[in-house]
Amino acid sequence: MKNKFELTKEQNVFIAKRNIVDYIWKSANLEGIGVTYPETQTIYDGGVVNGLTVDKIIAINNLKYAWQFILETKDFEYNFNALCHIHKLVADKLVLEQELGRIRSTPVNIGGTKWKPLFPIESQIKEELEELLNQTEKTKTEIAIEIMLSVMRRQMFIDGNKRVAMLFANKIMIDNGCGIITIAQENQETFYEKLIKYYEDGDGNDLKQWIYENCIDGIDLNNKDKEY
Repeated sequence: MKNKFELTKEQNVFIAKRNIVDYIWKSANLEGIGVTYPETQTIYDGGVVNGLTVDKIIAINNLKYAWQFILETKDFEYNFNALCHIHKLVADKLVLEQELGRIRSTPVNIGGTKWKPLFPIESQIKEELEELLNQTEKTKTEIAIEIMLSVMRRQMFIDGNKRVAMLFANKIMIDNGCGIITIAQENQETFYEKLIKYYEDGDGNDLKQWIYENCIDGIDLNNKDKEY
């Protein structure tokens, strides 16, 4: 699985900042946070949106702060603690304080399937994350997607797992100039169908390939008018 894009980190950060509201809007809707693009833009700009619940406004602002952390942190360490810190950012004021940045200790249900994730074990998560990060035979794009899917399936946290997984994966993508993983509105139904199958059978190859083909945003510098 080749890197689709060969950008510098600075170029990748520029692309992310240019499209940041779009990425936040898509990420929010992926988790069932129903906001429109104009509403997302207004919240991002610090404006007031009438008719939205407080939780939706908080969720958008949390994504804004989490993206700022991803784009502005220079000495980022790709580890378990980073996952927990991202969770603190995306789930702040949306879950109980004692659950922020901590692996869950209660069972969770997954919509659309009878499959239930096992309770997360910190040592196993750390070991798997280290193994995935140190795959020297794979590109950073493939590693980022695999880590994203692993974090999603483990359901480490009581809420916000897909947001945490995508942000962590995108930190890898951006730091290595590989583009940005983002799931467009028209692709979300297919994504969930494939995600549920992956949850149930543990085989993420089909979903990984589909994400690679349909969900990586960037600019081909050899053809600057061509975007993906």
